[in-house]
Parts: sequence; structure tokens; C-alpha cells
Amino acid sequence: MTHSRMNRREFVKKSAVTGAAVAAAGAVSGGTAEAADHGHHPEKAPRTWSFSILGTTDLHGHVFDWDYYADAPYTDKAGNSVGVARVATLIKQQREAKGEHRVLLVDAGDIIQGTSLAYYFARVDPITGTDGKRGPKHPMATAMNHMRYDAAALGNHEFNYGIDTLRRFEDQCDFPLLGANALHATSLRPAFEPYTVKHIKVPGAPDIKVGILGLTNPGIAIWDKDNVGGKLVFPGLVEQAKKYVPRLRALGCDVVFLTDHSGLDGSSSWGDELPYVENASNLVAEQVPGIDAILVGHTHVEVPSYTVKNEQTGEDVLLSEPYCWGYRLSVFDFELELRHGQWKVTGKKAQTLNPNGVAEDLEIKKLLEADHELVVKYVNTPVGTCTADLSAADSCWKDVPIMDFIHKVQMETVRTGLSAADAALPLISVAAPFSRTADIPQGSVTIKDIAGLYIYDNTLYGKKLTGAQLKDYLEYAAKYYHQVPAGTKVDTATLTNANSFWDYMYDTAAGVDYDIDIAQPEGSRIKNLSYNGAPVAADQVFVVAVNNYRANGGSGYPHIASAEIAYSSTNEIRQLMIDYVTATKSLDPAGFAVTNWKLTQDGTPVF
Repeated sequence: MTHSRMNRREFVKKSAVTGAAVAAAGAVSGGTAEAADHGHHPEKAPRTWSFSILGTTDLHGHVFDWDYYADAPYTDKAGNSVGVARVATLIKQQREAKGEHRVLLVDAGDIIQGTSLAYYFARVDPITGTDGKRGPKHPMATAMNHMRYDAAALGNHEFNYGIDTLRRFEDQCDFPLLGANALHATSLRPAFEPYTVKHIKVPGAPDIKVGILGLTNPGIAIWDKDNVGGKLVFPGLVEQAKKYVPRLRALGCDVVFLTDHSGLDGSSSWGDELPYVENASNLVAEQVPGIDAILVGHTHVEVPSYTVKNEQTGEDVLLSEPYCWGYRLSVFDFELELRHGQWKVTGKKAQTLNPNGVAEDLEIKKLLEADHELVVKYVNTPVGTCTADLSAADSCWKDVPIMDFIHKVQMETVRTGLSAADAALPLISVAAPFSRTADIPQGSVTIKDIAGLYIYDNTLYGKKLTGAQLKDYLEYAAKYYHQVPAGTKVDTATLTNANSFWDYMYDTAAGVDYDIDIAQPEGSRIKNLSYNGAPVAADQVFVVAVNNYRANGGSGYPHIASAEIAYSSTNEIRQLMIDYVTATKSLDPAGFAVTNWKLTQDGTPVF
């Protein structure tokens, strides 16, 4: 048996099963295999080699398998686990099975936002420090450094807490945060490292050079306009990949690997707000020659293995997306052959592994248990009481009191900050049902109860819309519903999320009355739109309390991004809600619950 066959066969065998099974089988590392294969013969340079790139994405501050909103271990119907602590165990198994020097580890972004843990170290005890004191180390930096990441792409949520927080996180990481399409607004020079080059050592042969290019999402320009406007710009993924992939090849990279915080269906949520595509990984693969594989992120789906043919070269580009939150780990396996002194990729495949069957990494538990306990204590802090149980279970098709709580806080906050002229205008509010599982219990209310209702770190705006624009806005929201003709039974299980319009994209309004006629086609569903009992006039001007994500164009709503600003604040809506309950001591739906919208079929109420 030749050395090259041994390597290849061993590698394929190891890669065909999960890391856990491989580790259990006691597979030898590359180094041990070489020694066993060569015996006492003089070492001969190998002609083939193999290595892997492991990938995570959209971890969103999940370290442990814990749900801070439920204050309990994470659970879902699919039996998934969350957190890098479990993923770390899978990674360790992969390294043991394949050889430490044959495994690279990469992330595709959205690391520092998404859980109460992430919020705590951004706002409560910020990593940037307070009052001149140095801040703590971010738990995600601690965990990912321990796991020995080689690189991570910037996600759009990396910018949620401002550039200072992101830069501090970057300083705390032992690996580069890559963003070839995150540029300084004035010089158009890279604001972050565009790429990194890693070397896979091969005994007696040239190193395999792996170029890792990171691309982030152009939508940051919209979603975090308040943090990046005038400072950073975000051109398209295809445009920047065309610039940097040839550069990596010119540097002698044998393998070019992309980590994209961008989905792979070519869609965008922002209409014509930006000239770039949001989910462009498939387009990058098609249009930019010289790419071997892409780790995909942003869209929170599992795509174990997906192949796109490059339209110029005809070569296959391999893509994989490992879901989100640490639900999965993508494994890219590469086989190479040394031809005329240069390594060429001869085979590649991808799969996703599920960490739910392995234990959490004990070292990560040891390193971060104290941080975790701090956050558990924080989210369980009581802030007041509630006179009734408020559930969001029906919030996607009924006007329920828990949503009116959001509207109440938004309108009261905007009202106090308006100029005299704008204060004379009618004030309304729009908000989306972020979580159908949210519930504020009767009795004691804690931070986690409120945080579970408002799970994003959005801030608050007041923007001006005319009556005609408001009607357009609500018509756009109403495309969330599938059309259900009159006389047909309405099934809530199949009613919503038409047009890939997800719950967080669906705004309801408070302060105006209206019906949504789901028997009608899209664009003709808003009926009986009125304010204070009178029909809304087309030229009537409203101040609309709205979150910054939507105010800057998120989800592609008409008119709102270009609307005149009447109010803006850097205070998070969730914190305003916490402050409201803390100040009033009691949450009583009698003080804010108003049924002002309903679903109908040809005018007949549905529920």
C-alpha cells in the first residue's frame, strides 16, 4: 500500500461518519498514520493530502445549552441543543480523528448579539468598560479563543452595539474578524481584515496554503445606519469577491474558502433600498471564478451540502450552512494531489453534524460558568407585578394585550420627546410579534419575562407618514397572510408567513383602527382605516413610533426609510419596557389594552 492511498483511504473512512463515531473507533491522527505507513523506510514526500474546514454561523451569543428567557435548559420540538460548549466537543473529536494540523475552524458571523448573555456584556457590564475602568472579556471571545478559531466573518448583528463595542470584541479575539466589503466611508479602504491565509503543514512537501476570505452583509447600511452612517460603507459580496479571490490566487493559495454572512437564494428583504443583494452566496459562487467552497450564514437554515457551478469555469463550488445558535457544525472535507510542485483540489464534500448527542466542553464550562450565573441572576431580577397573564400565542392573528404593552411604551416615549409642532400631530405605533412563545405571567414580573417578548436590541424612532403612506405600509404588512376566500375555514397553522414574510417582519399598528380582509388579494386588504372614529385622510400627517430596524428600511416597508424624523433615541425599546414596569410597579392591561384591528373575510370578523 502506498503512502498516498493510505492517507486518502483513512481520511475518507474517517470523514464518512460523525466525529463522535470516529473518535470512538480510535482513529489515528495524520502524523501517527504516516509513522505506521512508513515503518523504517526513508520518508518520501506524499503525493496526496487531506484536510477539513469546520464551520459555525449565527451563534448569537449562545455559549451554553440554556434558554435565558425560559430560565431553563434549551428545548425545542426538534430536539436541538444550542451553544458553542457542545459544538466545541464535536470540534475536539474532529481534530482527534483527523489530526490537529489537518483541521481549520471558521465562523460566518452574528456572534455578539442575541441572548441575555450577549446583552449583559454589551450594556449591563459592557466589554468597553465604564467610568474609565477596563471592561470584562466577552464570553464569546473567551469560548472561541479556547476553541482555536482561525477566522470569523463579520455578521450584521456585530454592529448592533456600535463600532466601539465591535472593536473591543475584535481586540479580545485571537483570530481575525474578516469583512472584505466593510470599508471606511471616506477612503473606501478596508475597515477590517479582508482575508487571512492559513498553512496546512505537509511533511516532506510544500505547505497547503488556504486563503479564507470574509464577506459581510450589505444590509448593515440599512439596519445599523445609526451606528455606521458616514463611517462605514458595505458594497456587494460579488463585487468584493471579484477583487479579492484573484488576489488570494496570486498569493499562491491552493484552496480559496469564503465565509459569507449572506444566504444562498439570491433574495433581498429591502426592495430597491440598496443596489446589492442580501443573500448572495449563490451568486458569488456562480459569478466569481476561483472559489472552492463557501461557509454560508445569515438565514438561519440548515443546508448540509449544496453545489453551484461557476458560469465561467464550469467548476463546482461547494456550499454549506450550519443552521444557527450552534444547532449544527458544517464539515468541509478536501482531498488534494501534488502536481508539478503545486497542490490541486481533487475532491471535496460537505455535511453537517448535530451536537445534541455530545456533552458540553468542560473547559468552556469552567471558564464561563461564573459569567453565566451572573446573567441568570440578572434576568431573574423582579421589576414589578402583572395583574393578568399576558400571552403572545395568538399575537400573529389577533390584537392581544401583550402587543399593546409594546405600543404603549413606544407611544409614551415618543410623545415626551416631540417638539411642540409635532406633538400636535396624531401619534400611532407599529410593532411586530417577535416571539409567539412570549408570556408575561400574572404576579411577579422579571427582566427575562420582558426580554422574552422583545428579543431584539432595537432603538426607537418617531417618523412622519401621511394617511396614504400609512395605508400602503399596512397593506405591505398584510401580505403576511395567505389569501383565504370567504366561506373557507381559517386555519391559523397555515394562515401566516406568506411570501416568506416572517413574524418579525409583520407590523401591527396601534392608535388607528382598521380591518385586514384576508379574503381579498394582496394590496386590497386594509379596510375601514380610521383615526378617532373618522376615516384617515390621504394627506393627514401622523407621527409613527417605530423601531430603528424598520425606520431605516428593514424588511422593505414602503415610505418609512425616507420619511422625516420627528424623534430618535439610542435607548433600547426592551429597556424602555423594563423601565416602564420598574417605574409603575404594576403592569395592568386595563391601562393599555385596546382592540383596534381585526382579521375579516369579506367584512365578517374571523375570530
